[in-house]
Amino acid sequence: MLTYPAIDPVALSIGFIHIHWYGIMYLIGFAAVLILGQQRAKQAWSPIQPDAVEDLVTYGAMGVILGGRIGYILFYNFSEFLSNPLILFKIWQGGMSFHGGMLGVFAAMTWFAKKQGCTLWQLTDFIAPMAPIGLGAGRIGNFINSELWGRPTDVPWAMIFPNGGPLARHPSQLYEAFLEGVVLFLLLWCYTQKQRPVMAATGLSVAFYGVFRFFIEFFRMPDAQLGYLALDWVTMGQVLSTPMIIVGTGLVIFAYKTPHRA
Repeated sequence: MLTYPAIDPVALSIGFIHIHWYGIMYLIGFAAVLILGQQRAKQAWSPIQPDAVEDLVTYGAMGVILGGRIGYILFYNFSEFLSNPLILFKIWQGGMSFHGGMLGVFAAMTWFAKKQGCTLWQLTDFIAPMAPIGLGAGRIGNFINSELWGRPTDVPWAMIFPNGGPLARHPSQLYEAFLEGVVLFLLLWCYTQKQRPVMAATGLSVAFYGVFRFFIEFFRMPDAQLGYLALDWVTMGQVLSTPMIIVGTGLVIFAYKTPHRA
C-alpha cells in the first residue's frame, strides 16, 4: 500500500482569500488551450485565426463552468436541488460534472462558431486535441482534494484517503488523469497533425473518453447519493458514457463517409 501524500488543497492563502489547487487545475486547462490553440490556429485548415483563440477560451470556460455545475445538479444531485434550489449556486461546496461541462462547451461553441463564420464541428475538431490537458489536470485536483476515490482493493498501489474511511482504495483519480488526460491527449494530438474529415477528431475524442470513463468506473466508487443504478455495478458515469461511445463512433464513421474536410 502507498501512502497518500495529503497535499493541502489550499495552494496559497492571502488574508481571507484562499486559492485552491482545484481552481489552479482549471486555469492550467484553460492556459493549455490558449497556448496550444494559438499554435494550432496557424495550420492552413484552422477554422479560426490566432487572435480569436482568447475569445474561444473565454467562451469555453463559461461552458465548462456553467455546464459542469448544472450537469452535476441534474445528473447527480437533483433530489437535493428540488428541496433546496440555492445549492446550484454554492459552487464552493464542490460538484462538477464532466458530461454537463461537455454539453456546456458544445452550447458555447455553437454560439462562438456563428460569430466566427465556421461550423460547430470545425470548431470542436479544433479544440478536441487540447481538452484532455484540462481533464487530466482536473483529476489531479480531485486527487489532491481526496475526493472521487476508488473502490476498496488490496493492490500494492492502494491508498487510504483522508475522506474515504479506513479501507485502502484504488487511486482512481490518477487512473482517470492518465487515460483521460495523458493517453487521450497523445492520441488526439498525433491524429490531428494532418488534416482530417470534419467531425472525425470530435467523434474520436467523445468515443474514447466514453470508453475510458466507462472502464474506470469499475474502479471508482459511485456517488454516495446515487450508489449503483443496476446489477450492483452500473454507475451513473457508465450510463452517461455509453451514449458518448455510440455517438462518438457514429460521428467518426459519418465523417469518413463524407467528402467534406475542415
